[in-house]
Amino acid sequence: MKAKVAQKLQMMRSRYQELAQLLAEPQLLSDLELFRNLSKEYAQLTAVVTKFNEYQQLLHSYEELQELLADSDKAMQELARAELLKIEAQRHSVDHELQLLLLPEDPNDNNNIFLEIRAGTGGDEASLFAGDLARMYLRYAETQNWQAEVIHESLGEYGGYKEIILRIVGKGVYAKCKFESGVHRVQRVPHTEAQGRIHTSTCTIAVLAELAAIEEVNINPAELRIDTFRASGAGGQHVNKTDSAIRITHLATGIVVECQDERSQHKNRARALSLLHTKIVTQQQEKQRQQQAETRRNLVGTGDRSERIRTYNFPQGRVTDHRINLTLYKLAAILAGDLDQLITVLVQEHQADLLASLE
Repeated sequence: MKAKVAQKLQMMRSRYQELAQLLAEPQLLSDLELFRNLSKEYAQLTAVVTKFNEYQQLLHSYEELQELLADSDKAMQELARAELLKIEAQRHSVDHELQLLLLPEDPNDNNNIFLEIRAGTGGDEASLFAGDLARMYLRYAETQNWQAEVIHESLGEYGGYKEIILRIVGKGVYAKCKFESGVHRVQRVPHTEAQGRIHTSTCTIAVLAELAAIEEVNINPAELRIDTFRASGAGGQHVNKTDSAIRITHLATGIVVECQDERSQHKNRARALSLLHTKIVTQQQEKQRQQQAETRRNLVGTGDRSERIRTYNFPQGRVTDHRINLTLYKLAAILAGDLDQLITVLVQEHQADLLASLE
């Protein structure tokens, strides 16, 4: 283990012990927000600290066995050597597990997903392929005990889908499926092909993490600038003599709302705050929609055949993932939902890239 990694782990363990002491203090319960935050941090550190303690114990056992190698008893030396090999293997394994635990987490990994499949180049054959892919992901969801539902579908003229959107709910859905986004290419002889020629068609897939629902907006009074002024327009002499109209500026977002319909300043203020609340929520929802639209554009490209991430070749019975140069001659099994043999390798490659960047 590298010195910097060991130093970081020591600091995390010290913080873990500090949190344990803080959480044991009865007065902390008077501040529930702080208690929740510290409890969350404690829970996040638990797995790392537990694994680090295991690594330290293995290291201690390794050093003790090294001393036994100097023993005059030959049988004891042989026993120590055999045990050292086991300890060394365990130590390397735990070291690797620790490095994985230290990798930065994707905040969306535990989110549910929307999986969008759209027929690309290839006409009717692309729609049929979209149907094959939809069935593949639905069967995969079943093997993972996830729940799946069709949100939207547009049927192809001869079967399959021009477009289908699935919502998949379950633990770690996004973590496993996020690498499926891109252009999927199929090579096979269509049913309508009289001369037996192989055609190439594509579908684009976008895997979008389901965003958290916009919670009730708590407007901080310190972020409001409230101005009063005299109302204009119909309403008789009263509106011209009192500053009943309200203008509220939300400093954090720059949203400005006004209300002067009521004669009472109190009622105008209540209506203006209600309108402000609605506008803030609407702005956040629009921001979410724009983020998803941008993510979708980045994920699927143009749908051209040359942009493929994976090829499903029916004549050869193979599936090739071009990002990791992996070819499996298990087309039938994969289309039947046995996707883990692809997804596991993709996740491992991603973790290896992250580890390399950390080093």
